[in-house]
Amino acid sequence: MGTLFGLTLAARIDGDRIADWLVDHGVRIAVILIVVAVIILIFRHVVPHAVDAAVRRRMEERPDEEVEKRVKTLDTVFVRTAEIVLAAIALFMVLPELGVNVGPVLAGVGIVGIAIGLGAQTLVRDTINGMFILIENQFGIGDVVTVAGISGRVEEVNLRRTVLRDLDGAVHSVPNSEIRVASNHSRGWSGVDMNVTVAYEADIDKATAVIDRVGQELAADPEYGPLITDAPHVVRVDAFKDSGVALKVLGVTEPMRQWDVMGELRRRLKKAFDAERIDLRW
Repeated sequence: MGTLFGLTLAARIDGDRIADWLVDHGVRIAVILIVVAVIILIFRHVVPHAVDAAVRRRMEERPDEEVEKRVKTLDTVFVRTAEIVLAAIALFMVLPELGVNVGPVLAGVGIVGIAIGLGAQTLVRDTINGMFILIENQFGIGDVVTVAGISGRVEEVNLRRTVLRDLDGAVHSVPNSEIRVASNHSRGWSGVDMNVTVAYEADIDKATAVIDRVGQELAADPEYGPLITDAPHVVRVDAFKDSGVALKVLGVTEPMRQWDVMGELRRRLKKAFDAERIDLRW
């Protein structure tokens, strides 16, 4: 009976201690987590609007598509960085409530940070290069780029890495420190750049006239016309190949629409050359 009473008393004391801890520290922890969660939600709501307004003021003469890419890129970076910082702050505010002395923890973090820093120079270079990529607006989410020898559409940009998806669907994660030259294929406008090779026996002037006519017809097409700024046309005889004479064809399209235009141009040229009995070569 005495043992049972003792156990009951001990359980009651433990229950009282838990209740006291919950009233004191538990409430504080809950308040910290709620406040941080609210601030994060505010950031997620306010930052996109603020970034959108600021970017549109600075890029008011740029195409809407380019502005939207810039807004999405900066919005993602700012919000995620703020979430990481706020989570770290919440952690160091909660630790004392759990009885952890933050002083030694911070000192330990500092020592570990120095040790890691000696071997984390690449991470520092990633971050610095990532900052320049964002500040200089070299590319953004949705752009088609070539970086570090890899081409694809940008799916994510942050301070550490750039994520690309190529035409095969493969996702490439490129550390920003590896990016020496960034080639943006979708900034402002895109170009039609292709060679059309005809047989040596073909009439070059006639072939040129057919290509220019088909380019003009494509630019006047209701579907493809809005995509074309400068109709594809022959600019020169580009090369003498083993198979025939290569004619250089150039034109200007809306960003990232050059492949659609070139595909349709090739289809129409094949039909036009067949009708004019001009021999295409490859």
